Amino acid sequence: MIQDIAPKKFYNQFAAKKPSANSRILSFSDGKILYKEKDGEMEFLTFKQVEAHFIQEKEKSELPVYTYLFSIDREDFFLMDLQDQVFEDFTYHRMFETRRLYPKEYVLAAATGWHLYVWYRDNQFCGRCAKKLVHDEHLRMMKCPSCGNMVFPKIAPAVIVGVTNGDKILMTKYAGREYKKYALIAGFTEIGETAEQTVEREVMEEVGLHVKNIRYYKSQPWGYDSDLLLGYFCELAEEHKIELDETELSLAEWIDYKDVPDDPEGLSLTREMMQTFREKKKREHEELS
Repeated sequence: MIQDIAPKKFYNQFAAKKPSANSRILSFSDGKILYKEKDGEMEFLTFKQVEAHFIQEKEKSELPVYTYLFSIDREDFFLMDLQDQVFEDFTYHRMFETRRLYPKEYVLAAATGWHLYVWYRDNQFCGRCAKKLVHDEHLRMMKCPSCGNMVFPKIAPAVIVGVTNGDKILMTKYAGREYKKYALIAGFTEIGETAEQTVEREVMEEVGLHVKNIRYYKSQPWGYDSDLLLGYFCELAEEHKIELDETELSLAEWIDYKDVPDDPEGLSLTREMMQTFREKKKREHEELS
């Protein structure tokens, strides 16, 4: 999945760091991220390249503010607003496009950087007293110097649900979204409910089915949408016609394990759950034959 970058390690602890020459710079603009692509690989700007650009443009004194984000092994990543600058061979690409690129740790960096960028962008002023928020010096937090309000990164819990019925799994397609491939039932956890209750509610709301034997599978950070995804498998409780919520889904159908598509990206919890179901059923049938 997107977070599986071993042997490299991801360090998300907050630190008051300054960029070195080889630190990587992430810049975002209108749902896009700045990088250079060649043969399916993406490359981010280094701080050295950014400094050289501003020196050449005689604007070194106006170097944009930087914010430390995280590190992957010994490579530090910083956020900078460079959307008014032009760097040769570097262009802004839609966030969605990063999913097909390499190296995999840069896909994680892009998604997590976007997660933090959106949080910083949307929390510049205090929601309690409307004063300007400032960065805390010790924690990943925005704080209000006037009233003391503390704002931490937004992380939205959501469930991914693999509903099974014998050799079949319920697969869906979203309505009105850019992602057109097969997905699973999914939805956000609401106030006052457990993740397991979210599973039951979302399946009923989206396809009108009751489920049983709800089992936790795995979790995954999904910075593209500021989510923490919780994967669950469950079983159809009773035979019933699918009642599709067309505001959420364009399709929901039972797919035999043999027809579950391959996963060339290897990024999402959803696709891994599909593959897990397929391979489990394959083994069961091989043992019976």
